Amino acid sequence: MEIMIAERLGGKQFGKSTEIYKFEKIKRAKAEAIKNNPQIPLIDMGVGEPDSPADPGVVNVLGKEAGKPENRWYADNGIPEFQEAAAGYLERVYGVKGLNPYKQVIHGIGSKSIFAMLPLCVINPGDVTLTTIPGYPVTATYTRYLGGEVYQLPLAENNDFFPDLDSVPAGILRKTRLLYLNYPNNPTGQVTTKEFFKSIIEFATRYNIIVIQDAAYAALTYDGYQPLSFLSVEGSENVGVEVHSLSKAFNMTGWRLGFVAGNTKLVQAYATIKDNTDSGQFRAIQKAGIYAMNNTHITDRICEKYSRRFDLLVNALTNVGFSVKKPKATFYCYARCPVGTATGERFQTATEFSEFLLKKALISTVPWDDAGKYIRFSVTFEARDGKHEETIIHEIQERMMRLELTFE
Repeated sequence: MEIMIAERLGGKQFGKSTEIYKFEKIKRAKAEAIKNNPQIPLIDMGVGEPDSPADPGVVNVLGKEAGKPENRWYADNGIPEFQEAAAGYLERVYGVKGLNPYKQVIHGIGSKSIFAMLPLCVINPGDVTLTTIPGYPVTATYTRYLGGEVYQLPLAENNDFFPDLDSVPAGILRKTRLLYLNYPNNPTGQVTTKEFFKSIIEFATRYNIIVIQDAAYAALTYDGYQPLSFLSVEGSENVGVEVHSLSKAFNMTGWRLGFVAGNTKLVQAYATIKDNTDSGQFRAIQKAGIYAMNNTHITDRICEKYSRRFDLLVNALTNVGFSVKKPKATFYCYARCPVGTATGERFQTATEFSEFLLKKALISTVPWDDAGKYIRFSVTFEARDGKHEETIIHEIQERMMRLELTFE
């Protein structure tokens, strides 16, 4: 018997592709670099997840709740206490008022699963999703799975890493059902304004497009920039939803907990898909999430650490020759790649430079070639304390200085 795989996964060609997923390729390259240079410690600036565990208070709640008999049941679409806490969190941190927690907020087993399910709510074959690149691909991937099309919106530096919606052809707009946004943005670190969100609401209303705003990094802000929610702007609930994650703001990456909030009809459609897809996150984890959202000083401490590291990193990269500024949010520094080295190497792509940096200096980064040649440095590297952070960043600067990089 021949197992027939769906065409969305390649059909008869499934498993025969020699293409390697980017992050798997980076993983293999890191292993090779470590093998070839066992005497030099690898500095991993590519990891896109927190380097510290969840706050002890969060862990304690999980421990207390995990064995309680009432928490053993399926959670299905969530416990009302979590919905209430999420709505309260949005009001306290982002100024979002008036949400009905029982109709406009539902949890997810991490934001990734939410982004996978939302296209199932609205995309039919032939429909279009507008998505920014570079960026998180899950919503676009599921759009293609459903027979839809994806139209990419490059985030170019000359447009301050915002999408150029005026460039979308009229024929595409007529078929567009979804617009995926992510601000503060991964990987560019760009933040946004209420004025930008107002323009998005006007655009969505004009063309009858649903907005999905990915707010995974919204709480990680620095130097006076205040967390901003799409849902804090008038009219947002009419056109879309916002997806929040507890992974970044509370160091709960592996706990898999997030929530979607906003337009009642879309949230309830998501609830229908979710009800037929999973049985909800463990109630004890939801209760730990409630504790986290009620104790936002946890996020404050995380932001202090990342801000301190950014100050060190931006100074070091500037000394090497990169043209970078400290971002106002996220934990990423997005840098235009050098063109080569004084000794004759030339980098045609960001991938080439990232591989060179790994092989020659054992510094791991993430390359992006979607809208120019850029690499992403993450400040989630492992360090024991502030002094160790300084040592690591100084070592990064010294290693790259020895490469004699050249810039345009």
